[in-house]
Amino acid sequence: MSSALHTIMTTAPVIPVLAIDKIEQAVPLAQALVAGGLKVLEITLRTDVALLAIEQMIRSVPEAIIGAGTIRTIDDLARVEQAGVRFAVSPGLTADLAKAARRSSVPLLPGIATASEIMAANDHGFDHLKFFPAESSGGVQAVKNFFGPFPDVRFCPTGGIGLAKAADYLNLPNVLCVGGSWIAPKSAVQHENWAEIERLSSEAFRTAAQHPEADA
Repeated sequence: MSSALHTIMTTAPVIPVLAIDKIEQAVPLAQALVAGGLKVLEITLRTDVALLAIEQMIRSVPEAIIGAGTIRTIDDLARVEQAGVRFAVSPGLTADLAKAARRSSVPLLPGIATASEIMAANDHGFDHLKFFPAESSGGVQAVKNFFGPFPDVRFCPTGGIGLAKAADYLNLPNVLCVGGSWIAPKSAVQHENWAEIERLSSEAFRTAAQHPEADA
C-alpha cells in the first residue's frame, strides 16, 4: 500500500481537493485540471453528487488518477472502492477504519495532526500520511519538526494552503505533495471558467521544478 501511495503522491506536487456541487461540472473540471498538469484529484464526500462525480470522472477522464476524500467510516471506504477510486483520504484514523483499509484494495492516506497520531498510524502500518489541518496545526515548522523523530514518514499537508505556502512545504524532505482547494476556487467552478482553472493548475504544477520528488 505504501508503494502505491508513494507513486500517487509523487505524480504531481499538488493534489486538488474538490467538492462537486453540480454533476455536469465534474468532467470539465477534471479535464481542466489534467490539462494544466495536475492529474491526481481528490473528490471529497461532502456533496450529494460526490460518488456519481467520481464515477463520471473515472469513465470520462481516464488519464486522471481519481481518489476520494473525507472518508470517515468503513462504509465510506467500501462505497468509494466500489466506485473505482485509485486512493482514499481520511481526515483522521480510527481502529475500525485502519482495519478496513488493510482489507481494501484501495490505499488509504489517513490524516494526522500530532506526534501521537503519527505513532498510532505507524502502529497500524501507515507511513504515508495527510497532515491536516496543516496551517492551523503548526504549518511548515510542525512538519519540519516531525522529520527528526519520524524520518521514514512522508506527508501530504492539506488545509489552508495556497500557492506560496505550497512551495515552502514542498521544499521539506518529508513532504511528497500538498493538497489544496485554491486550484479550483468556487467562483471559477460556479462560472465554469475552465480556462482559469487550467491556468491555476499549470501554475501549481510548475512548483514541481523546485521539488525533486515530483514526477515532472
